[in-house]
Amino acid sequence: MTRKKYLYDLLPVISIIGLFLVFYTNSFSQTTKVRGRIIDSETKETIPFVNITFKGTNIGTITDFNGEYFLESRQPSDSVVISYVGYKQIRRKIIPDSYQVLNIEMEKDNIQLGEVVVLPGENPAHILLRKIIENKKLNDPERYDSYKYEAYNKLEFDINNISEEDKNSRILKKFGFIFDYIDTSVISGKTYLPIFISETLSDFYFIKNPKNQQEIIKANKISGVENESITHFTGDIYQKVNVYDNFIQIFGKGFVSPVSAFGRAYYKYYLIDSTFFDNQWCYQISFRPKRKQEPTFTGDFWVHDTTFAIKKIQVRIAEDANINFVNDMVVSHEYSRIDNKYWFLHKEEVFLDFNISDKEAGFFGRKTTMYKDVVINPRNIDDKFSGSYDITVNDSAREKSGEFWKNVRHEKLTQREEDIYAMVDSIKAVPVYKTIYDFVIMFTTGYYVWGPVELGTYYKTYSFNPVEGHRFRIGGRTSNDFSTKIMPEGYIAYGTKDEKIKYSAGFMYMFSTLPRRSMGFYYKHDYEQLGQSPNAFFHDNILSSVLRRNPNNKLSMAQEYKMYYEKEWFQGFSNTLYLIHKEIRPTEYIQLEMLDEQDNTYKCVSHLATSEIILKTRFAYKEDYLLGKFERVSLGSYYPIVNVFLTMGIKDLIGSEFEYYKLKLNVTDHFPLNPFGTFEFIIDAGKIWGRTPYPFLQLHEGNETYAFDDYAFNMMNYYEFVSDRYISVFAEQHFEGFFLNRIPLFRKLKWREVISGKGVIGSLDEENAGIMKFPLGLSGLSKPYLEASAGIENIFKFIRIDAMWRLSYLDNPDISEFGIRAQLQVDF
Repeated sequence: MTRKKYLYDLLPVISIIGLFLVFYTNSFSQTTKVRGRIIDSETKETIPFVNITFKGTNIGTITDFNGEYFLESRQPSDSVVISYVGYKQIRRKIIPDSYQVLNIEMEKDNIQLGEVVVLPGENPAHILLRKIIENKKLNDPERYDSYKYEAYNKLEFDINNISEEDKNSRILKKFGFIFDYIDTSVISGKTYLPIFISETLSDFYFIKNPKNQQEIIKANKISGVENESITHFTGDIYQKVNVYDNFIQIFGKGFVSPVSAFGRAYYKYYLIDSTFFDNQWCYQISFRPKRKQEPTFTGDFWVHDTTFAIKKIQVRIAEDANINFVNDMVVSHEYSRIDNKYWFLHKEEVFLDFNISDKEAGFFGRKTTMYKDVVINPRNIDDKFSGSYDITVNDSAREKSGEFWKNVRHEKLTQREEDIYAMVDSIKAVPVYKTIYDFVIMFTTGYYVWGPVELGTYYKTYSFNPVEGHRFRIGGRTSNDFSTKIMPEGYIAYGTKDEKIKYSAGFMYMFSTLPRRSMGFYYKHDYEQLGQSPNAFFHDNILSSVLRRNPNNKLSMAQEYKMYYEKEWFQGFSNTLYLIHKEIRPTEYIQLEMLDEQDNTYKCVSHLATSEIILKTRFAYKEDYLLGKFERVSLGSYYPIVNVFLTMGIKDLIGSEFEYYKLKLNVTDHFPLNPFGTFEFIIDAGKIWGRTPYPFLQLHEGNETYAFDDYAFNMMNYYEFVSDRYISVFAEQHFEGFFLNRIPLFRKLKWREVISGKGVIGSLDEENAGIMKFPLGLSGLSKPYLEASAGIENIFKFIRIDAMWRLSYLDNPDISEFGIRAQLQVDF
């Protein structure tokens, strides 16, 4: 499963990025950077596979299929050497410790080569590829029984496409000092400004059976971020790319590895060179995609001639690959041999160029990881897996001295990298930074921070519906400046039609964030929509008002007291105990008519009351979170996520009128079906025992807006179906452009196909059906309810549009057999 996309921890970084994205050379480096293009001096055609090396070093590269190259080095060198069979060797002077563009025209050599006879036979690159695949089980570190190592991770983010106009803008002049740090990327040729750097030193442990991993972060240093929870995401556990996998997951897309078992179906391979590499004879193979716009790479790798292990590899995302916002990505791996037997990663470098468009400001992401003290099949490794979490952060990790870092770094920082820490602190001291910071918080969380208070959410300030008329709401909660343990919050709202005041108030208290342990109490007196999915717009969201396909008149007045206690036992496993008392009152549109058993007639009642105890159990094996002080966002799990709800309705408790018991099971998962995209499913099942009216049964989730809702039946109305026993299934296949990428007319649009189907089977006990008079249109399920859709994703990179068909209950009143639904989504 892809880990999906809390922002509080990243806001300092996002704020600096936002500064440039909204308002839209000098070199300060100790690295020599050279890039350019090599062409034939006569034909002016580009020459692929030309060797370029820094003189006096073993650092080099070859030109790609467009004759372009880039290389950089920290080792001192004053020239580069360019060579290619049939051309004169060239040596060119360069300026050390600087960025430069060096375009070369090569002259053909007059030496007459002997006659070359080409005989039919297998491509030698294919022979080597087959040997690599045959020996994966011996050379892929993920197939070793166990291992441990020390990892040094360095992450850097940079604003790119900095122009003179940017520098002279009225806002950015206040940050003029930061432009002394501008540099140029050797990979893309774009100027960039570093704005974030982090370093992490950790011990990593891995066992294959049962598969488990543990990282102990010994030291961590982060610029611009004070919250220690972000430390978890700067280690090695979240950032692994394994070239031996058949598919390499990048931003949720399965890219075909060049050493995949079926790589020949996607790539053309070329044997380029052979030479000693660290005293080991290796062959160099270059590769490129066979077809356009598939999830593939270009690049080259060196393979050892005896063990057929990858010695070095560099992959670059194909220029026309169907992926959003990522202009470029380059991954380089170097492997070394352990105990003259095992191959293991020695160094990994990742470069990411993220831009909405080439002409606008974006950012680079860089990662360098170095590995040492590697031990294969170490003794007593099982002792390292006794903790509750995959990651443990030592208490002193954030308190290490500069002298400590100088001694433990696997690679010395450049002066520019060291100065980033001071630069980011200087940025935070500029007054306008606080304004930008507050804007980013409001945009991403819905709240505006005003000292110890956060006002919001802004998108609920105004809405409208037939019950309340124009609705105005003001609310807020305390900020972290007030407390990081307790967060009171509430709101008050008023409708111009019903002329009633609605309100809510409560608090959350955090005992600990990792593992999470919290409690809370809330009171609400407001309208709510029964039978609404957890993913739907709230009724007082302005978008819910605007995007209605039916009048929003099925609201019920609810008065609710809720207490809860939440405890996380270990990573991905938690329980939450709720005590809820709720009273539901009628409106002019939704009446409450109960059966009077004495005269067998329905009579209006002033309210319905229930008291429930709910035990929620959540199990998401090794689920990870982005943490805030109070809230957290799930990054998902590689395994199915299971939620179980046990509910007991207690009669005569605080005026409760009904006794019943509920069991509900929810399972969600999504996983790659490479090369056909990603498959998702949701299974929801439940049963209710006891006699209770329909508001406390399962009102199946309808959707009366034009917005697509993954967790609702999009062609079903509210108050259309109710059950006390049911099972529903949602299945969706995202093809990621598998078909449309093959059609020239659609290829450049980068649209992506998606199909889905939803269904529910249920039944309703006669006693529950007769307790209360159903509103017009509500009924039990006499047969399965089914709907299906086919759509296009990635329209203008943000829009999904589905054509939807309702396949059953076509005679029900006020329904549509066909509809169009849309969804805004951000997806790579």
